[in-house]
Amino acid sequence: MPIKTVPEFRLPYYLVCVDATGAERTDDPDGINGRLIPRLTEVLAKEPYTDVFLMSHGWMGDVPNAIRQYNRWVGAMATCEVDIERATKVRTGFRPLLVGFHWPSLPYGDEEMCPGSAVSFSTSDLSATAALQTTTLIDAYSDRIANTPAAREALEIIFSAAAADAAPPELPPEVTQAFGVLDREAGLGSGGPSAAPGSDREPFDPEALYQSVLDDSEVTFGSFGIGPVIRLLQNLSFFKMKDRARLLGETSVHTLLATLQGAVKETGRDVRFHLMGHSFGCIVMSATLAGPPGKAIAAPVNSAFLAQGALSLWSYCSDIPYAKGSSGYFRSIIDAKRVSGAVVTTQSKHDTAVCKAYPAACFVRRDVAFAPGEFPKYGALGAFGARGAGVEAVNLKMLDWDQPYAFDRGKIYNIESSQYIAKMESLSSGAHNDIAHRQVAHAMWSAVLL
Repeated sequence: MPIKTVPEFRLPYYLVCVDATGAERTDDPDGINGRLIPRLTEVLAKEPYTDVFLMSHGWMGDVPNAIRQYNRWVGAMATCEVDIERATKVRTGFRPLLVGFHWPSLPYGDEEMCPGSAVSFSTSDLSATAALQTTTLIDAYSDRIANTPAAREALEIIFSAAAADAAPPELPPEVTQAFGVLDREAGLGSGGPSAAPGSDREPFDPEALYQSVLDDSEVTFGSFGIGPVIRLLQNLSFFKMKDRARLLGETSVHTLLATLQGAVKETGRDVRFHLMGHSFGCIVMSATLAGPPGKAIAAPVNSAFLAQGALSLWSYCSDIPYAKGSSGYFRSIIDAKRVSGAVVTTQSKHDTAVCKAYPAACFVRRDVAFAPGEFPKYGALGAFGARGAGVEAVNLKMLDWDQPYAFDRGKIYNIESSQYIAKMESLSSGAHNDIAHRQVAHAMWSAVLL
């Protein structure tokens, strides 16, 4: 049974793992097979838990990486002794049940194209070893974008062309056609900023987008100089991962939350639910609350904490200025009051992933200037906060771990967190993953204890 424990604090959490379709995995790395969700539901119904925390990571490719991130975050929660002590006073018999959600979500694939890998995208020498590695890349990207015969054939054309010339002045016709096939097989829409995550983009024009990448030599999606042809491929993977995050939130995690709420309702106990998402995990949790069309969670959750969200800043507004008459995709969360307490978001100027890579994925030039008080058509929650008409947002600076917040129910709080979310962990992501701090966890606890 995948129950993990943060070693320094002996604080356990459950790890629910699903595949790309949302089906729960039973290949437990601990060697104990079987579905966890029914057992988790049984535990919640029988034992006197008072608060349930559902958490989703962002782009993490495998279980070990997800465990490392959850260990860091749960460890940061455990360092907030003052908040935990307050919880025991506010919530009689306070006992938290922590559940981490793992989903396959690696959009860029740095580990496959890092220095020392067999494939070179700057030379025409495609050795037998490199050809074998290209097959591995096709396997990886077909899983991330579309695993169909047509998609695999398109990927082979793209990787072979990139190996011969990583940065041609224009895309060869067969590569342009291959990108078109791959986009079609991925099933992504192009509905602009009001569309569902993954389809919130302009129509896919391979050559125009390729020229945009060539014009901005600093644009990079991954950590290594892999060439603009592959950057265009990573763009499709980026949007497909957004689409996957939405789909899994609307299905797997929504069902998990509804199941746990149902188990609690039968007991008559007062159990509160709190959602926490990071990066693409903010899409997962927003989709969990919104649910699929025609379905809603049984009762509002008590708080939502969205750290460095890689989703649109317009997601919760009633009227998008760049799509007049259209609301944000997750507007129903606000209209239906699916969070009874506070929604807290964080922003950091040191987060390269959401401040630079996110608009680059939308092929927004970084030299675009916005008038005071205006925000871009495509921008991330983790860079700008929740914006737009109908969003009752309060802008704050992140406080130290011993300073109290004055949160109110029914409001969204955009917390500027650059003072604490600041460690540049890589060139491509910056401080995107630097959320495991006492001060960040304190902001979440303050919403939980509202």
